[in-house]
Amino acid sequence: MTATSDKFATCNLCEAICGIVVETNGPHIEKIRGDADDPFSRGHICPKAAALKDLHEDPDRLRHPLVREGQSWREVSWDHAFDLVAERLRDIQQRHGESAVAVYQGNPTVHSLGAMLFAPTFVRSLRTQNKFSATSVDQLPQMLAAYNMFGHQFFLPIPDIDRTEHFIILGANPVVSNGSLMTAPGAAHRIKNIVRRGGKVIVIDPRRTETAEIATEYHAIVPGTDALLLFAMVNTLFAENLVNLRHLHAITVGVNELKAAAAPFPAEKVATKTGIDADTIKTLAREFANAERAVVYGRVGICTQQMGTLASWLIVALNVLTGRIDAPGGAMFTKPALDIVGMGLLSRGSFGRWKSRVRGLPEFGGELPVSALAEEILTPGEGQIRALVTSAGNPVLSTPNGKKLDEALSSLNFMVSIDIYKNETTRHAHVILPPTGPLERDHYDAVFHALSVRNTARFSPAVFPKPPNTKHDWEIFAALTRRMSKLNNKRAARNFAEAAAFQWVGPARILDLGLRMGPHGGKLSPFVGGASLHHLRKNPHGVDFGPLEPCLPERLPSKDKKIQLAPKLFVAHVPRAAIALDKQPSSELLLVGRRELRSNNSWMHNSAKLMKGQPRFTLQMHPNDAQKRHLKTGDKARITSRVGSVEAPVEVTADMMPGVVSLPHGYGHNRSGVQLSVAQKHAFESANDITDETFLDPVSGNAALNGVPVSVELLHQSLL
Repeated sequence: MTATSDKFATCNLCEAICGIVVETNGPHIEKIRGDADDPFSRGHICPKAAALKDLHEDPDRLRHPLVREGQSWREVSWDHAFDLVAERLRDIQQRHGESAVAVYQGNPTVHSLGAMLFAPTFVRSLRTQNKFSATSVDQLPQMLAAYNMFGHQFFLPIPDIDRTEHFIILGANPVVSNGSLMTAPGAAHRIKNIVRRGGKVIVIDPRRTETAEIATEYHAIVPGTDALLLFAMVNTLFAENLVNLRHLHAITVGVNELKAAAAPFPAEKVATKTGIDADTIKTLAREFANAERAVVYGRVGICTQQMGTLASWLIVALNVLTGRIDAPGGAMFTKPALDIVGMGLLSRGSFGRWKSRVRGLPEFGGELPVSALAEEILTPGEGQIRALVTSAGNPVLSTPNGKKLDEALSSLNFMVSIDIYKNETTRHAHVILPPTGPLERDHYDAVFHALSVRNTARFSPAVFPKPPNTKHDWEIFAALTRRMSKLNNKRAARNFAEAAAFQWVGPARILDLGLRMGPHGGKLSPFVGGASLHHLRKNPHGVDFGPLEPCLPERLPSKDKKIQLAPKLFVAHVPRAAIALDKQPSSELLLVGRRELRSNNSWMHNSAKLMKGQPRFTLQMHPNDAQKRHLKTGDKARITSRVGSVEAPVEVTADMMPGVVSLPHGYGHNRSGVQLSVAQKHAFESANDITDETFLDPVSGNAALNGVPVSVELLHQSLL
């Protein structure tokens, strides 16, 4: 018999990055449990951790390159697949231009050290302007706010949740997400601790979420009106002389401009639009200003609406106006061991250097909004996208108007997907290149340690050796880069040299150098201790470098070391928010999404453990709305938007605000050609088949997945 052994690792299925113990028996996983000795997650895990076993053992997971010929697939060698991909991509670029090839990168990219380090070089080797990612269906407005206010797209303030006494949460559900752009494993426990120490937690959301259930206060808000509420709170601060920048006074510019911008939004005028009365709005502002330690935080619900950028800007502005930025208990900045901002591993960002061909949507950070992808493929003419590379993403299910994108992908001349599954997107590929699984490669969370509520670091060696004849994602990117660079001859010599050097060095050595040169490292001296790969290997549970610490103005990335409180780009769009005050309310229901504890990305639906229990794909709606439409729990309803219809069973619940309905995301596994045996048993339909690719935040181009006008009608009555 093979003896069991414990391997310390990281669950990389969401932003919480919990430490786990994987109990192995030879090549098999016996059990996965939380690592009680991890100084950050302290034994916390959620049900998603169990999916790592399902994922590792999943017979549907691809392990070798596949080439599609008609409707059939065959395995080929890695060299054959790499050569085919490079030759087809370069041929299309030679005939139609470099931007005829597009790239889409999904969310799991940031959960892989190898992909984070090696994908950028490959993307540069393509020299295309048609780059897309999951950023523009998620956090783009917050990154745009950071770029304009602090000088770097990734210099994001993190709520100091463990020391705050007054926590306002908008459009976020950290009890389920364990934090997003706020890495906080065991977030429910951390939030309960705020209440235990006499603090206040206020949730503002169209749905009474799991976080609202443990909060001290909850307010329902009309979807898409968060910016109006925040403007009214800013207005109240100025009107009642509650503005106090404290230590930020000398490094902040634009206070008077912000005051003028907020002038048209008194609480009395905003109340009817938001659904929150004027007295409550003023009380929210007063109590926030007067609290000893306070912070405002917003996430996906804030970003994915038509005024997402304005709302993201105003959240930071409220924290600045009350001196909460860079203050304990407020919104602070990490000092991560691998300093991806300070060391220049991520670019500062850019905005509007070019625009999409069809609709003129702006570039941000070198990428275009993914809402433009389908039309850029389907619209003939010079610059039309004819080939696509996808990496670790399923945009057919995760981006707006998935049916239109489905149609677009089927029309491509060539498509290659770097992915472990044949899913709703990759079924259109001509070549699939599957990397190793999460437990078969070394892991370090370069991004999520930089978004953490404490300064921490954890390196996780691979739990299992790489299986024969497989490739890590970084090896795939390096091989493709070398081939593309060879075909591009002298013009791509730099990319070729970079790819060759990186592959020789590998992610681990790059990480070691980054740790040594980071704020907790000893640089290159052999006599000075500090963070290094060797140090992290000696501490397999992780290392805690302490709480977040004040760091401004020294670490401000802006050239003048100032916080821009009223960026011109944002102020220019304020009149659009003012127009919304006079807009007549829609007679239709407004659709919002919701996140589930047992799900993050669509591929998690292929885990039998996560799909246990009652079906969770339901249309949640308020009893009053259900009664008007003669609906009850269990009935099947048709939900229709401008772009299409889907069907879903009804769940009547008072947790929903009247006039608002909710569907979870990530479903829609009922398409042909998909190889996801568990997910197809729970197929349901995709909420993004009725979200609208023209329904956007006009400042950033980010998709507005929340607040979509829909109608709901009875399709079939339940027999129960």
